[in-house]
Amino acid sequence: MDKEQPSKRRRGIYLLPNLFTTAALFSGFYSIVAAIHGKFEAAAIAIFIGMILDGLDGRVARMTNTQTDFGTEYDSLSDLICFGLAPALLVYQWSLSSLIDITNFLGKLGWLAAFIYTACTALRLARFNTQVGKVDKAYFQGLASPAAAGVLAGFVWIGTDYQIEGASLVWLTWFITVFSGLLMVSKFRYRSFKDLDFKGKVPFINILLVVMLFVLISINPPQILFLVFFIYAISGPVMTLVQLRNIYRNR
Repeated sequence: MDKEQPSKRRRGIYLLPNLFTTAALFSGFYSIVAAIHGKFEAAAIAIFIGMILDGLDGRVARMTNTQTDFGTEYDSLSDLICFGLAPALLVYQWSLSSLIDITNFLGKLGWLAAFIYTACTALRLARFNTQVGKVDKAYFQGLASPAAAGVLAGFVWIGTDYQIEGASLVWLTWFITVFSGLLMVSKFRYRSFKDLDFKGKVPFINILLVVMLFVLISINPPQILFLVFFIYAISGPVMTLVQLRNIYRNR
């Protein structure tokens, strides 16, 4: 009898999770284009939309058991554009570029701040990829790039919502940009919330809290979103200081 020929493994990529990743990438690209044309509010909103899509692609991949190395790498490249390059260009176009009107040296400090943020995002993503499966999934080491992008995008959104010129907040913008970038490459621990069980039963009060959160955000999206991500960003250093204080007291 003729031996059966082993079936060849079909090569390809899973469509559904990568569609969400592509949509997140498009949101980042659109944010860059909108920022270049001075549409800062639309650029900030696009980053938040990309954040939602980025959260969905991983969930969809895990729920449908379609996780691949390709998807992981593609997601990281998308994150670099959406949460690294897009927020950096947004804050530069909105505020940091005004430093060149003072002196050429300060103008260089403006684009250097944007570059520091972008470089820290790339380093954060590279470090995260090398630590997959090696660290506690309930915690991030360093601020996650979507959260850092949320701080910058939320800050710009507040400014445009109140019709504040970015030039008047240039030094505050410079500090927030650099500080957010450095937090990404820090060793501060942040809750990742990946240990939450979305399939099992939860208390009714948890559902009520989620509804209240959506209601709160709808009241004033720019302020609430910026406040949420800013509090999350400083939670890492604050919790570290609290832990160090407790260790010092127990000695």
